[in-house]
Amino acid sequence: MTEILSIVVIASTTRVERKSILAAKLVEEVGKEFKEVKIVFVDVIDYFPLPGEGNDEESKDPRWVQINKEADAYFIVSPEYNHSFPGSLKMLLDNDLGNYTHKPVNLAGVSSGPFGGSRMIENILHPLREMGFVVTFSDVYFPFVQDMFAEKEDNTEKIELQKERIRKAYRELLWMAKTLKWGRENL
Repeated sequence: MTEILSIVVIASTTRVERKSILAAKLVEEVGKEFKEVKIVFVDVIDYFPLPGEGNDEESKDPRWVQINKEADAYFIVSPEYNHSFPGSLKMLLDNDLGNYTHKPVNLAGVSSGPFGGSRMIENILHPLREMGFVVTFSDVYFPFVQDMFAEKEDNTEKIELQKERIRKAYRELLWMAKTLKWGRENL
C-alpha cells in the first residue's frame, strides 16, 4: 500500500491582481496528478491578518500550525518583489517555526520579466534553511507570467512544457519527502 504524502502548495502574496496565483494553481493542478499525494493549497491571503508576532501559542494561527504538523513537504510559488520574496510569505512562515525541521521544499519563482523569479529564489534560501527546511534543487521558473497565462493567446504548448518542468520538480520533491519522512520517524 502506497502512503499518501501531504504536500502544501503555497501561493505567497496578498497583492491585488496578482498573476502568481495562476502559477500556483498550475502547480496545484500538476500535483494532483500524483496518486500518492494529497495537495493542500494555501493562499496567504486567507491567513491575513495573522494573530501577531512571536513564537508563543497566542501568536500562531492554529490552522497554519495544523497544516504544518501534517505536512510532509512544501511547494512555494512566489513572485519576485524587489529582487526578493514577499513579506506576506515571510510572515506566514514565521508564524510557525516548530514544524518545518527536515521537511523538503521546492521553489517556483514568478516574474513579469525574463528571469522568472530567480532572484527571489536566491534570497529565500537562507531563511528557509534557518527554519529547518531542506531545499531541493529542482526550481521552477515562470518568466513573463502575464504572457504565459494570457487568455487571448493559445498557450497550450507553453503550459504543457511548464507542466513537464513542474512534474520533474514534484518527482524530486516526493523522493525527498519519502526519504526525510522515514528519517524523521526512524532516526
